[in-house]
Amino acid sequence: MKHWKALALTALLGLAPATSRAQVSDDVVRIGVLNDQSSLYADIGGQGSVVAARLAAEEFGNRILGRPIEIIFADNQNRADIAAGTARRWIDNERVDVLADGSASSSALAMQEVSREKRRIFLASGPASSDITGKFCSPFGFHFTYDTYALANGTGKALTQQGGDTWFFITADYAFGHALERDTAGFVREAGGRVLGAVRHPLNTADFSSFLLQAQASRAKVVGLANAGTDFDNALKQAAEFGLVRGGQRMAGLLVFITNIHALGLPVTQGLVATTSFYWDRDERTREWHRRFAAAHQGRAATMVQAGTYSGVRHYLRAVEAAGTDDAETVAAMMRRMPVQDMNNDNVQIRADGRVLHDMLLVQAKKPEESRGPWDYYTILARIPGAEAFRPLNQSECPLVRR
Repeated sequence: MKHWKALALTALLGLAPATSRAQVSDDVVRIGVLNDQSSLYADIGGQGSVVAARLAAEEFGNRILGRPIEIIFADNQNRADIAAGTARRWIDNERVDVLADGSASSSALAMQEVSREKRRIFLASGPASSDITGKFCSPFGFHFTYDTYALANGTGKALTQQGGDTWFFITADYAFGHALERDTAGFVREAGGRVLGAVRHPLNTADFSSFLLQAQASRAKVVGLANAGTDFDNALKQAAEFGLVRGGQRMAGLLVFITNIHALGLPVTQGLVATTSFYWDRDERTREWHRRFAAAHQGRAATMVQAGTYSGVRHYLRAVEAAGTDDAETVAAMMRRMPVQDMNNDNVQIRADGRVLHDMLLVQAKKPEESRGPWDYYTILARIPGAEAFRPLNQSECPLVRR
């Protein structure tokens, strides 16, 4: 950010210029990207989230308040114990100021508890559970991407209203899957549909045959895949092999990333309806950022997790610059006070519970002949305003919310 913009921002917020009272702990602003680097969610976040964080830091010249910005990363293996242990070690021994991404909801919830205890900011992008800004919310926690409520609100409501009024769920058996099934089932029933059944599968499953046979036997019009990453890929490929779609059932991807479409191909995914918080081809600003990201990440398009990591890190750095300190309490207050402004967000507010109220996009995978080239995979069906997409604050279980 250019210096004149920082001065304008601090003036608007009623603050003295940051340079007059800059305070940076340890003389380094250290950001730790902690996510899945080696397993089923590595394409979703992984090194792409590290690249995104570095792009945000580069916009500040890799320095903030005259001090260097350092990006480090580690693999949490989607395990809550490893995520919590690494976060604690980073903060205690390596003086990490911020945790970013989080990957699976179980590991992210563990990271959020450490960040609360240690009074460090957590920029959640990878996890989906709406409980992160619900009953487990934190004054230091911010959720920058999707959550299960918004995904269910988009895809679940849309497909039920289109006639898919009976559902069967194939669900990943951990916090994220349970929350996604719960929230989607609520919107299905609200739209007049019925849930005929559900089955749970272990994380990182190769064989979905028994689960798909149960879904097929249910005769539900929609089979909701409440999973993600390679679990989603395997389930959708095997559903095609078992003939669920040929038999008249519709597959609903409740958490779909552009990397899933890329891995499976448009012949398999065409017509799939999904909800996303980011698509690189939405407008000229997102296309320009895509060019930067792709140049730094082997020509790949960013997932919404990676775009959310960029947004979170950039907003954090803007808040540090405006506040003139990296003190976590001061910066967290500034982050809630300042609107989020970047390639994907225009003056987006952050609520008291830490929910970033960005828009969501309802998209449909193109037919192969409709695609104009690499990563041109989606048609945008609708843009859902953030105030409508996410759980209303008056329904929140977050203890930070005044009633």
